[in-house]
Amino acid sequence: MKCTIQQSANNVINAIAQDAHGQRIDPFGGERDIAHKVLRHVTHAFREDPVRIIRAVRFSAKLSALGFKLETKTAAPLKKMLGLLADVPQSRLFDEMLKLLQTGHALASVAQLKSLGLAKGIYPLLDIVVARADTPFVRAALADTDRRVGEGKPVAPSFLLACVLWADVREGWAQRLARKAHPHPALQESIDEVFDSRIGDVSGRGKLGADMREIWMMQPRFEK
Repeated sequence: MKCTIQQSANNVINAIAQDAHGQRIDPFGGERDIAHKVLRHVTHAFREDPVRIIRAVRFSAKLSALGFKLETKTAAPLKKMLGLLADVPQSRLFDEMLKLLQTGHALASVAQLKSLGLAKGIYPLLDIVVARADTPFVRAALADTDRRVGEGKPVAPSFLLACVLWADVREGWAQRLARKAHPHPALQESIDEVFDSRIGDVSGRGKLGADMREIWMMQPRFEK
């Protein structure tokens, strides 16, 4: 991985840089690491920006297909530093979660989270994704997202998150129907409840929320 010399080496895994004359600068042995397929954070400066914890998972999941692995000293502090994410704005964590799941390596990212002991504690909604990734329905949604990215097709977070949370919506809907509520308003109430508890205001309740609600409201048509 390369960056211009003006960029901080702390922000680049393995920290290979290139100056204005095109000369490669490798102060931390990045070429050697690449040859040995090792991903290394050269300063372990996760305290400076805890979001690097998530990015380390994303990079390692993306490059795992090529045989790369996180260096032991880079992986070791990740779980211990999860508490630092409490000071990161929820909106930023939400965006990083979407990057983790929508760059074509969602299933690999989930596997990496589990192997690193990070299945819980990064972000509540991501915890749910990881917990449900082995269910056929959610796994199919994750696999389809990976497939579409691999084929250069667009992906929508509304589709993936609607799949992940559909079980909650369906359960709330069934409970209301059991109390003899009218089907359509019962579904709307269940959607509102799930959206408030699982998504909240982090997405700004804009297009993402509108699209998720539309997907959920269409489900009764398929049951017919």
